[in-house]
Amino acid sequence: MSSEAQAVSRFRTPEPVFGVVAPEIIEDTLICLATENEQYLNELSDQAGCFKETQIVEFVFLLCEKWFLDQSARYQAVEIFERFMIKHVEESYNSTAESRINNEQGEGNIWGTLKAQMCDTFVLRLVSCIQLASKLSFHYNIINNNTVLKFLQSLDYSYTKQNLVESELAILKALRFQINVPTPFAYVELLLEVLGHNGCLLPMKQLHKMCMHLLDLTYLMRNIIYDTLLKISIENSTPSELQMLWNI
Repeated sequence: MSSEAQAVSRFRTPEPVFGVVAPEIIEDTLICLATENEQYLNELSDQAGCFKETQIVEFVFLLCEKWFLDQSARYQAVEIFERFMIKHVEESYNSTAESRINNEQGEGNIWGTLKAQMCDTFVLRLVSCIQLASKLSFHYNIINNNTVLKFLQSLDYSYTKQNLVESELAILKALRFQINVPTPFAYVELLLEVLGHNGCLLPMKQLHKMCMHLLDLTYLMRNIIYDTLLKISIENSTPSELQMLWNI
């Protein structure tokens, strides 16, 4: 057996089993997720979705597949990265308010420098989010620093282990160490659990697989899907700028 095949066999996620959780646990979990989702929507940034472009999501999915991470990790990584980048950009922008005013008078460009720094560390932050997501995995297939460094070196980056630690810490601090938040994956699996508990006649294994494909597709084609749903909901193929803004 090849080393790659051995790795796949070793880290393969066990197939989920539905319909075995006690009803009271399902009910409590549904209430908890609904409460957390309401709070999340109330605090949702106007820039939500900006860092879920197809290329970013595809990069995360492919790298998670390369490192044999389970499905929950890939969605968690995307969500961590989006939350961090929005927070990071907003805080950096607000911190340079005075310098931007001075810049109009020809006194430097701190904001431009910060933007350049964010671009330079974009891939590092993205990989760090995947590494953090791997540490939240139920199966604990944690991606160590050696693996991350080897990958980054293949892209001609010259980071050190200290840089990796500092990157993870920067993300954790920005998000106040609140990185383990529910993703759409959690909602899908809970709804499948409800179906399984209620005696759904559909084959749950195939239904779960189909749901995961649809979830992947939704992440990868987010803008197209949202635009289509918006046009259908307003019965207009040319939404106004305000309607497009609300769709985001």
